[in-house]
Amino acid sequence: MSRRLILIRHGQTTYNATGRMQGHLDTDLSEIGYAQARAAGELLRGEGVAKIVASDLRRAAETARVVGEALGLDYQTDSRLRETNLGNWQGMSSAEVDEQFPGARALWRHDATWAPPEGESRVQVAERARPVIDELMESFQDWNGQALLVVAHGGAIAALTCHLLGLEHRQYGTLSGLQNTHWAQLTARPVFDAARPLAPVHFDPAQPAKATWYFDGWNMGGRVAGDGGADI
Repeated sequence: MSRRLILIRHGQTTYNATGRMQGHLDTDLSEIGYAQARAAGELLRGEGVAKIVASDLRRAAETARVVGEALGLDYQTDSRLRETNLGNWQGMSSAEVDEQFPGARALWRHDATWAPPEGESRVQVAERARPVIDELMESFQDWNGQALLVVAHGGAIAALTCHLLGLEHRQYGTLSGLQNTHWAQLTARPVFDAARPLAPVHFDPAQPAKATWYFDGWNMGGRVAGDGGADI
């Protein structure tokens, strides 16, 4: 028994196209972003997606809507899946951040516990996003043998992936940037009981969120070229 989780980044935005940091800013998809979302929907047709959950920020929710139309599925939103709050950096270009905060971006990239001024760290993002998955492990009864699609943001997906895999904080920087409408895939399987190695393996009805997560792939899919710069 297994449950697949597909975590897809939204399509290109007007901020992606101009190299500005978004964070919690509610930005719009560009024309390329909409084309990427339509192409992603086509690629995901054969993936057995049974449910779609998205960040409530417009760029993710719109991507979810377009993908959902291709799959014949509605979607729901959850604010806990939002991108990292970048505080004082939001709306700035990387060059502007480097000029005003020399060395800060390098520190942020290499220390998952460090947060931009007035913002949040990747560890904090992971801790707020993880309960969304755990709650769905308990409530989504049709997940077995199918896929849950989460439409979110590059930084949030990376942080959540690291948390699900149980990586140490110093390992959070090992994942490369996730491109627009590319996805990560993980699979949850019931925790192995060494005391009963021959017993049928099922998720515990009393603790359905208790599982071991396996890493299947990163930067998967994607068909329409565009600016794949960091979501942040």
